[in-house]
Amino acid sequence: MIRVMNHVHAHRHISKSHPHMAQLIRRSRRYEITPAVSVRPFDALAESIVYQQLSGKAAATIWGRVRALYGKTKWLDPAKVVVTPDEKLRGAGLSRSKAAAIKDLAAKTIDGTVPSGRALLRMSDDEIIARLTQVRGIGRWTVEMLLLFDLGRPDVWPVADYGVQKGFAKTFRKRKLPTAKQLMKQGEKWRPYRSVAAWYFWRALDDNR
Repeated sequence: MIRVMNHVHAHRHISKSHPHMAQLIRRSRRYEITPAVSVRPFDALAESIVYQQLSGKAAATIWGRVRALYGKTKWLDPAKVVVTPDEKLRGAGLSRSKAAAIKDLAAKTIDGTVPSGRALLRMSDDEIIARLTQVRGIGRWTVEMLLLFDLGRPDVWPVADYGVQKGFAKTFRKRKLPTAKQLMKQGEKWRPYRSVAAWYFWRALDDNR
């Protein structure tokens, strides 16, 4: 179920929704995300777990150490990860909860709870969210980032994302951040391209204008 977005139509649709959106799009780095031809959900989600609640630099260092435990391989092998002693994962810098989450991800990849990359491409957004949030440490937001950035899905709307909330408030000159419920309602005008709207609200925070 690879959805190829018409980027020109998407930008026109978002721009026409409000002059502030048109202005934001004109001055921002362009949304150019396209669907991945293939994706390895185990590797993508393991990396997401490592990055949770850490700065990018610190997370990248730990992720590099975790990968190094398994030699110079392009992809991690869930069968090897699931039998890795917790002490080795902790030694690479993972917290106890993150080590447990990555091992649960490996186990659920092996038993088929986590679909293969090929299967993911055929599934709907809601089906993917339902399946992947069964993994320990994987919440809706993490899956939404996979849908948006790895799978290039056009209509992902991460209403609980702080950056999207803050970018919305900045763009529309609101003093208070919108609630998730308010954003859900506001997002209706940007269907079926809410991923594009989210991208530009993140871009609204790229500078101090």
